[in-house]
Amino acid sequence: MYNVYNPYSPPCYFNPPMHHDNRTHPYPHWGNMPMYHPPYFWRQFDRLKDYGPEPFVINIEKATKQNNTFRTALWTGEYLQLTLMSINAGDDIGLEVHPDHDQFIRIEEGMGIVKMGNRKDKLDFQKNVYDNYAIFIPAGKWHNLINTGHTPLKLYSIYAPPEHPHGTVHKTKEDAEKHHQH
Repeated sequence: MYNVYNPYSPPCYFNPPMHHDNRTHPYPHWGNMPMYHPPYFWRQFDRLKDYGPEPFVINIEKATKQNNTFRTALWTGEYLQLTLMSINAGDDIGLEVHPDHDQFIRIEEGMGIVKMGNRKDKLDFQKNVYDNYAIFIPAGKWHNLINTGHTPLKLYSIYAPPEHPHGTVHKTKEDAEKHHQH
C-alpha cells in the first residue's frame, strides 16, 4: 500500500501466496511475511538531545512537532547548529541580533509574524509566516518572531556557526534569558 510518508515501504502480506515455482515467487518458504516496522531512528524521539558532532539522521518534522521546550540543541557541529523551538501562544523568540553569522528558521506548525531591521528600534521588514515557511536572517539584522496563533509555534533553527553551547536545553523562555545574562 502506498504511504505518502513512506512511499518506498515494502509490501505487507498477511497471507502471501505459497508458490513453489521460483519464477513466480522467489521465496516459497515464507509462510507469513512479517509486517513492516519502521526503522529504529523513527522511534528515537524519546530523547531529544544534542547528537552532534556525530553523523545523524532524523525526521526533522516529527522531532520539531514533538519538542515542547523553548529551545533544545539537537545537533551541534563545528560550523553548524540545529535547534528545536516551541514558542507559546502570544510569546516571541525575543528581539536579538547575530553580528557574525546567518540564521535559517523553518516553521513546522503554527503561525506568527517575523520582523527584521538594521536597527533595534526600526524593524521595517515584516511578514506573516505559517506552516512550511522558511525565514532567512542575514548576519547583523535585528529580528524577532512572534507567535500570533492560539497554539505553540513549532520551528527549527539553523545557525552557522553555532550560537549556543553543545547540549543546550532551555525549558522556558525565562530559562533562556537567565542563561543569556550569564
